[in-house]
Amino acid sequence: MATTTTSATSFDNTLRSARTTVAFREVLTQAYETFCGSKTRFLLTMLGMVIGSASIVLVVTVGLTGRQFALDTLNGLGPNKVEMQYSGGQVMGPNNVSTPDFMTREDMQAVDEQVPGIVASSPMLEYDDRVSLGSGKTQEMAILGVSPEYKIVRNLKTKAGRFFDSQDASTHANVADMVAPMAIELFGSYQAALGKTITCRGIPFVIVGVFAESTDTYGQSEISEHTILVPYEVARYFTGTDTLKEIFFSMSSANEVEPAAKRITQIIHSRHYTTSVYRAQTLTDILKTAGKIADMLALVLLLASVITLVVSGVGIMNSMLANVQSRIKEIGIRKALGATSREIRIQFLTESILLSLSGGLVGTVIGLAIPWSVHFFTDFAIPITWWSAVAALMTSVVVGVIFGTLPANRAAKLDPVATLKYE
Repeated sequence: MATTTTSATSFDNTLRSARTTVAFREVLTQAYETFCGSKTRFLLTMLGMVIGSASIVLVVTVGLTGRQFALDTLNGLGPNKVEMQYSGGQVMGPNNVSTPDFMTREDMQAVDEQVPGIVASSPMLEYDDRVSLGSGKTQEMAILGVSPEYKIVRNLKTKAGRFFDSQDASTHANVADMVAPMAIELFGSYQAALGKTITCRGIPFVIVGVFAESTDTYGQSEISEHTILVPYEVARYFTGTDTLKEIFFSMSSANEVEPAAKRITQIIHSRHYTTSVYRAQTLTDILKTAGKIADMLALVLLLASVITLVVSGVGIMNSMLANVQSRIKEIGIRKALGATSREIRIQFLTESILLSLSGGLVGTVIGLAIPWSVHFFTDFAIPITWWSAVAALMTSVVVGVIFGTLPANRAAKLDPVATLKYE
């Protein structure tokens, strides 16, 4: 008895499923036949959805590209960099003469020993002077005395030759690295600058390398278009002191930058007078701000795309209302043959969703094809995210449901007797 009941229930479920499947297939078939009967009207209606969906994908792509460009630009300056600067404070000496309480190389060594995660550090001495190029030519230059690790801290790129190393520093070698724009200006090419000798205050320096910043800072960093780098040990001859206004540190990861900046400030401050002021500068806040700006820009552009979709949805609603009006007699016949209001509603709502989804699918393909083509035919890397395609398709479905509900309800509420009399 239990077996018979179970079999009957299973048969009923199978039959109900078959009826549902057949009914849904009929709905899709009727929707397709309706589209084929009015191709031009429905294609023009789909055009708005194509543009709107493509806009969503392209807006997300543009937003991600802008964000990545901004982050890459800032990362070129050294994303894990901590720059310590002397900001103020005096030391009273003999005869009540005050002198600035600058940092020292011993401060840098103390930080290296006490702060974990530091992968590179460099002091910096800055000296401006006219440098002799030979044959009576001179050039105003900024001479920066740094350590070999300065290249790591500032993420510099070697264009030609080499960057001076620890052996050059320990032997006080008179070598220098010249910034790329000045090498072109003075010698015509990077290679031509190598081996040339320049003289500053009677000390000759041989140019062993040409370097450039990873990201052009347009003269807003300590490196200008007329800068040469020399070993810190040699630069001390020009200043006659070991005091430092700036010290650079590079951390192993971006997550360590802010905690390390606080710890470095504490260590250096503890080694000087309490009235002295030292500040740590990092790119963390700038990176966050750049990310927020890119996100806001993408959001504004996304809202513009949503407006386009809303306008497209209104077009779909108008098209479906006209479709209902032209098929009043068909609706009456179907109701006379037993079709329920629910089935009529589902029929027209399905047509609206398919119309919207078809336009969304075409628009999504176009939106993905454009950045992919640019990436394929050029060296410009454009980030393509597939969730933008999913968002565009889901939005298309939502637009079809929202703007297809009114025409579907109007069709479902038509009186079968009045529709059969409609001419």
